[in-house]
Amino acid sequence: MGLRAHILGAAAGGGLPQWNCGCENCNLARAGAIPAQTQSSMAVSANDTCWAVINASPDIREQLRQSHQLHPTDLRVSPIKAVLLTNGDIDHIAGLLTLREQQPFTLFATREIHDVIAANSVFDALNARFVDRVTVALNTPVELVPGLTATLYPVPGKVPLYLETGTVETKLEGEQTVGVHLETANASAHYIPGCAALTGDLKQRLHGANAVFFDGTLWQDNEMVDAGLSQKTGARMGHMSMSGPDGSMAAFADVHVGRKIYVHMNNTNPVLRPDAPERQMAEAQGWQIAYDGLEVEL
Repeated sequence: MGLRAHILGAAAGGGLPQWNCGCENCNLARAGAIPAQTQSSMAVSANDTCWAVINASPDIREQLRQSHQLHPTDLRVSPIKAVLLTNGDIDHIAGLLTLREQQPFTLFATREIHDVIAANSVFDALNARFVDRVTVALNTPVELVPGLTATLYPVPGKVPLYLETGTVETKLEGEQTVGVHLETANASAHYIPGCAALTGDLKQRLHGANAVFFDGTLWQDNEMVDAGLSQKTGARMGHMSMSGPDGSMAAFADVHVGRKIYVHMNNTNPVLRPDAPERQMAEAQGWQIAYDGLEVEL
């Protein structure tokens, strides 16, 4: 049994174009010169019938409309049977409010991420009679949908922006930021939309996978600072850059995986332009730049 992955959204928080941004990429996307992208999310299945969504983007309604395999099969019958969260960021949880229509599904997350959801009563709109909240222990496989297991594991990251206080640890490893190992009888893939560093243990975990969907937020660490859009570097936001000696392309040089796919690109990232030299450099290193609607069959 294989694994089918469908990219619902390839962009980082804010999407492309971001509503209040007039950077080069956003203006090109508004003009239709480069593809617009919605916010980070992926749907996975082992049988093309039962699907799980990884991260509920604020754009999920439009993402589902554009994905025929996720359309209802009858009156109030959805092929989406599960939602899994990799962290508590707004761009990964806000879409849960769109899924409040008394539709049965299972919500998988670590205890700490469930605690974040439970602390905000607006998420009580997910009626407990229909949505079963399942706590997932790290490094413990769970059946996400029939034929497909998910194992959550810590990756370096930080707490969501709205929970930051005092000194922020940007390479915290625990339940707040996780990667997902997806396995069927014949395929293995990892989904890691946020990661601050590729540690030796993480390299070992990824080695040999059929595919890795990895954090592609920024091309270079000071990208948003240089553009005059932020005072924060990528590292401060808890993300590796693609380029440079400490970037993910260099870090993956000795990691053997079948396919390397960047997801979660910020609106400033030049790889979103098909003719950009940065994109050509990434592709020359064996990376594919994800886009909304990308289908990957393993």
